[in-house]
Amino acid sequence: MEAGGALVLFSGGQDSTVCLAFALDRYARVETVGFDYGQRHGIELECRAQVRAEIAARFPDWAARLGPDHMLDISSFGAIGDTALTSQAEIEMTASGLPSTFVPGRNLVFFTYAAALGYRRGLHVLVGGMCETDYSGYPDCRDGTLRALEQALRLGTEIPFIIETPLMWCTKAQTWALAEALGGAAFVDLIIEETHTCYRGERGQRHDWGYGCGTCPACELRAKGYAEWRAARAA
Repeated sequence: MEAGGALVLFSGGQDSTVCLAFALDRYARVETVGFDYGQRHGIELECRAQVRAEIAARFPDWAARLGPDHMLDISSFGAIGDTALTSQAEIEMTASGLPSTFVPGRNLVFFTYAAALGYRRGLHVLVGGMCETDYSGYPDCRDGTLRALEQALRLGTEIPFIIETPLMWCTKAQTWALAEALGGAAFVDLIIEETHTCYRGERGQRHDWGYGCGTCPACELRAKGYAEWRAARAA
C-alpha cells in the first residue's frame, strides 16, 4: 500500500473501472472524477454511480479507501468538436486515418481539469485508462503525449504530478486478465454487468462480454479482448 492518494479519471467504462480497482488496490485514498462533455454515449455517466456502489458493496477493503466522486460539466468543450462521439454523425474512418469518434484534445483537457481538482484535493497521482496497444489510434492516448502533458502539469503547477496509465501496454485481453487478478470472478462479473463502453450508448443487447451494439469500434475491441482472454484461460 502506497502512502498518499490518487484521483482516477472514471467514465464508468471497462478500462477506467479496471484502473479504479488498480488504484484502490494500491493507494490508501482514492477519489474519482468524471466529465460530462456532451458525449453521445451519455449513459456511461449513469453507470458510474452504480459501478462505484457495486465496488463498495462487494469489496469491503476497497470500500474503505474509496473517497468522493466529482462530476465536472465541460459540455462547452464537447460542443466545439463536431465528432461522432458528440453528435449523431456516422461512426467511420476519416481522411485523416482516425475514426470519426476522435474528440481532439479530449484527454489533454481531462487531465488538465483533473490536475486542477487534484491540486485542491491534495491528490497528485492522476490515473487514466489510456492505452496504445489495442486502441482506435487516438493520438492523445499515446504514452509520449501523456508524458509530455505530465511535465507540462508539473511546470504549470509546481506540483510533482504523476500520470499513471496502468493499461498503456496492455492488450484488451490482458485488461480482462488484470481485472480478474485484481478482484477475481466477482470483479469480472461487475465489469460485464455494470460498465459501459459502447459508443452508441446501446444497453438493450447483452453479450457475453457486456452490453453494447456489438459493431462500433469500442464494442469490437471489448469483444475481441474478451474472446482472446477466455481462449487463453481455457488453453
